[in-house]
Amino acid sequence: MSAGPNTSGALRHVLGHLLTPLLMCVGMGLAYLGAFHAPEPHDLRVDVIGSGPTTQVLAQTLHDKGAGALDVRTVPDRATAVSALREQRSFGAYVPGEKPELLVASGSSDTSAMAVEKVFTKVAAAQDAPLKVTDVAPTASGDPTGQGVFFLLVALSIGSYASVAVIGGAGAVLPMRIRALLAAGMSLVVSLIGTLFAGPVFHLVDQGLGGVWATSWLYAAGILAVGVGLHTFLRRWTTLGVMVLFVMLNFTSSGGIYRPELQPGFFGALHAFWNGAGFVEGVRAHVYFDGHGLGGHILVLALWLLAGTALLVLAGLTETRRKKTDAVTTAPAETRAAAAAEEEMEEAVAA
Repeated sequence: MSAGPNTSGALRHVLGHLLTPLLMCVGMGLAYLGAFHAPEPHDLRVDVIGSGPTTQVLAQTLHDKGAGALDVRTVPDRATAVSALREQRSFGAYVPGEKPELLVASGSSDTSAMAVEKVFTKVAAAQDAPLKVTDVAPTASGDPTGQGVFFLLVALSIGSYASVAVIGGAGAVLPMRIRALLAAGMSLVVSLIGTLFAGPVFHLVDQGLGGVWATSWLYAAGILAVGVGLHTFLRRWTTLGVMVLFVMLNFTSSGGIYRPELQPGFFGALHAFWNGAGFVEGVRAHVYFDGHGLGGHILVLALWLLAGTALLVLAGLTETRRKKTDAVTTAPAETRAAAAAEEEMEEAVAA
């Protein structure tokens, strides 16, 4: 028995929609495996404390053996080394001698600190001396690995782009100004939930919770503004679009697991201006480094929100123009919008 016309049409419809999860599978594999599968340091800044010829020889030897992995410099004293660590200009400082010591700042990146410790443990072992490790910027007690901020990023991102699917899909019949207000409201709710997780629930941070909330709100608002604005243009491809922007490229370049010094150059380049990196590094700067460099990270988040606001305005103007064009057709605009909304919600659920 051959399939009827309704069955064939439904099959084509399903096959067309299956393209989205396949693209997501490919995209996630390329992004996550490309960014995380083989972390190797490159130009990882470390300091050797001292000024004599022995210090210079040690620093040059480490630099040469690293073959581009390490950027080894000498600093005259401990205070200079600590200052570089607390300003995130270096990721380790070695004090040579009979009792060697390594200074790190795990609040910047626990994985970078571990990479540096691995290098200098071998140096100390060559001198038959145990290595003392001193953390000048330790993470909060509730976040011993320093990766809690990254998982907070994940929670905020999912809450934000899932809201985009609902506002853009089910809310497509609403005026753009109403959708913009809904996006603003959801960004507030999502950021408050994230702040509760970061503070009272899991104690990921032990100070500066108000600043964590403000950074969370700015981050979530940017995703919602960009996503809702893009929906006007991408329609059923919005879910895939926001996943590319705010999952595939975002999580991998955020520095939450590995900083750019341990990643391929592409993701390191994105780290300079992507919103996830702005959030992760902004929270770290605020909580662990006395706000050093915070302004630049907040600027990144503000520019993403500004871009999203511009997209919302452009989307509103585009929809107004479309409605004027649709007025000459026989099908009511509301009917077409509802059908598009239903298709979008199906796509979001499938994703």
